[in-house]
Amino acid sequence: MLPVLALVVLAASFVFSTAWLQLCAGLALFLFGMQCLEEGLKKLAGSRLEQLLERSTATPVKGLLFGAGGTMIVQSTTLMSLLTIAFISTGLIPLAGGISIVLGINLGTSGGFWLLAAAGQDFSLGPLAMPLLVFGVLAGLDSSRGKAVGRLVLGVAFIFLGVDQIKAGFTEFGGAVDFAGQVGDGTLVQLGFVVMGLVMTAILQSNHATFMLVLAALAGGQIELWQGMAIAIGGNIGSSMATALVGWLGGNRSGQRLALVHVLFNLLTGAVTLVLLTPLMWFSQAVMTVFGAGDNALLQLALFQTLFDVIGVLLIWPWQQRLERGLCRFLPDKQEPQVLITDVKTGPRAATEQRQLPETHARYLDEAALASVDTASRAVVHELQHLGRLSMEVICHALYQPIEQLIGVQVDEARLNARPDDHEGLDTEELYQRHIKVVYSELLGFMSRLESANDEEHQPFWMTCQMVALQLVDAVKDAKALQRNLGRYLRDERSQAHPHYLELRRHLLWLLRQVREVGRLELPDEVWRRRLDWVDAEVARFDAEFRHRIFSEIRNGELNNLQAGSLMHDLSYATRIIQSFRNVLQLGLADGNELLREVRRLGGDDGLPLIRMATFG
Repeated sequence: MLPVLALVVLAASFVFSTAWLQLCAGLALFLFGMQCLEEGLKKLAGSRLEQLLERSTATPVKGLLFGAGGTMIVQSTTLMSLLTIAFISTGLIPLAGGISIVLGINLGTSGGFWLLAAAGQDFSLGPLAMPLLVFGVLAGLDSSRGKAVGRLVLGVAFIFLGVDQIKAGFTEFGGAVDFAGQVGDGTLVQLGFVVMGLVMTAILQSNHATFMLVLAALAGGQIELWQGMAIAIGGNIGSSMATALVGWLGGNRSGQRLALVHVLFNLLTGAVTLVLLTPLMWFSQAVMTVFGAGDNALLQLALFQTLFDVIGVLLIWPWQQRLERGLCRFLPDKQEPQVLITDVKTGPRAATEQRQLPETHARYLDEAALASVDTASRAVVHELQHLGRLSMEVICHALYQPIEQLIGVQVDEARLNARPDDHEGLDTEELYQRHIKVVYSELLGFMSRLESANDEEHQPFWMTCQMVALQLVDAVKDAKALQRNLGRYLRDERSQAHPHYLELRRHLLWLLRQVREVGRLELPDEVWRRRLDWVDAEVARFDAEFRHRIFSEIRNGELNNLQAGSLMHDLSYATRIIQSFRNVLQLGLADGNELLREVRRLGGDDGLPLIRMATFG
């Protein structure tokens, strides 16, 4: 209701002031041009920008230079900041490298402000915009790369048109909005202009747009230079807060730390430059006088913006390592909660406790990861590893074995041969619903939101990831079907099928341990294939010997047909579980995709189970 009312009020205001309409139209053209420019540059750079970002954190200086250069090219601090947050959130770059990139991003914003200041001189950019509009539309009719170039050219054209409209709007305003010489220059007044810049940037969601309005007002004589500088300080703070809010909501702990760095940079620098506002204004005027622009307030404001960013870099640069350690203490990594799968026994609290147990959710599918193809791919691969660990542990519980039997150095033979208690373990259907289905659904939902999911270049990768998730889920579903007879015959020690189900359980546990071990091996492909072939041979040998024994005991009358049918049916479930994991382990060998190879690491590195059994009495 509120946005609709605001639009009605805005529309009504256009009727009473053509100058206000012209100013808003120019601002709209400018913002749309910035959006086109950002989209075009992002599509044109593609993964090259992301790959360069990944390689640019070897040293703090490289990170600084990349942040500054990338922002000068893309002309979007928001895009560069969110992209950096996304790369940190998915582990592609460390926090230390991200801090140096953020410093460079802030330094790189001054390049765009110099261009705006130069464009705000006493000549019109409209004549340049007209042919750019034509060329931009024609380029958009070509290939996908041509569309990206066309979007880029159109963005520049709309920015030029917007600048002209904003200048004309301020000219028509005349003295309607005139702060020059009308207010004092005390500290509270300066703070008021800082707040004005912060609010303007929060509304416009673009520091460049705020700066453009300030330049237009400065060129029209509505504000003085110190007032424009104070508004610019507020614009920098507002821009960092808006970006940090998006990064905070969409990122994990690492991304949130970097978002906080962005805010700290501008808050600290804003406080220092506000205290030194008058000396910095004199310094800007003196420097521009040397270059023959002593009376050009626009270029002096652009120089102040550069000084703002340089001061910020000088303030933060020596403290990067301490800042990193402090942020890690202030925002520690979230501890992975241990998922409790209840071993329900007797007692009045059993049903209530079971209903209150939490579900397992995706761990790595942050909103920040959607910023680029690389970060989204890495997040999906990490989540597939998480789903793989959960699947293996659920299957282990379906075998009535604790997770320690899977991750321990040795198997507890007594525990492996023990008869499960009548109430031991939850039904695998419950485990599936609470721990597998939710993560699988969130994984599919995340991939459906990717813009690159339909690109021919990336489609094979996403299809493979969907297939991996489906294989893991199918393995758990087969374990659900297997558990019914397994629990029945393991508890019935007098049944002739009991030793065979013990043997089948031993075989599946051995396989899960092999999957965990083989997936963690760092070996050449040929050696790794031989190890996997050996596992295949062992599985085939077990299958043949198991079938042979079943048929022999049927002939000898040691097994009845019902028991034999159950064993053969459940052997097929075990074979399907084995085949599902084998398909996952085969990833990356055919096409050499290094990222897909990481999916094979299903066992985790910390040695801690995600799922634990608890008892309520």
